[in-house]
Amino acid sequence: MASGASDLVLIAYDGSDNAKRAIRHAGHFLSASRAIIVTAWEPLSRQAARISGLSGVMQPGWVPDTAAEDAALADARVVNEEGVRLAGEAGLRCEGHCIETVTTVWAAIVDAADEYDVSILVTGTRGATGIKALLHSSVADQVLKHCHRPVMIVPPCEG
Repeated sequence: MASGASDLVLIAYDGSDNAKRAIRHAGHFLSASRAIIVTAWEPLSRQAARISGLSGVMQPGWVPDTAAEDAALADARVVNEEGVRLAGEAGLRCEGHCIETVTTVWAAIVDAADEYDVSILVTGTRGATGIKALLHSSVADQVLKHCHRPVMIVPPCEG
């Protein structure tokens, strides 16, 4: 990787096998001074509101316990810590960050790339094709379309 302003790699990590593969490839092919492992999460109250809106049925209001940590954030932290560990094993000096998704996962990742002023963004992809790809847009595809930085997309393993 050419020496840039920051030589910082952002790796989107969700705990999937494809995300693990992306970390291994980043460690193998990129030589950067640092990496940030980013895990996007959505608060449970927002997930509940989104899902109830999709059902078309009015749901009773839910007020989350503000004294307790959001379970979605707790899960994201566990996933992110795994990503940091895997990145370290892949030879990357890194730190982890959990970022709250306000609109979409891809937008949170692109915003984080801008906030941290990264040199390149790395993500895995499911590699969906055909009807499945038409019905459910890939986060990696949206990152590629909307990020104004170099993006490395690691496809899933064949098989």
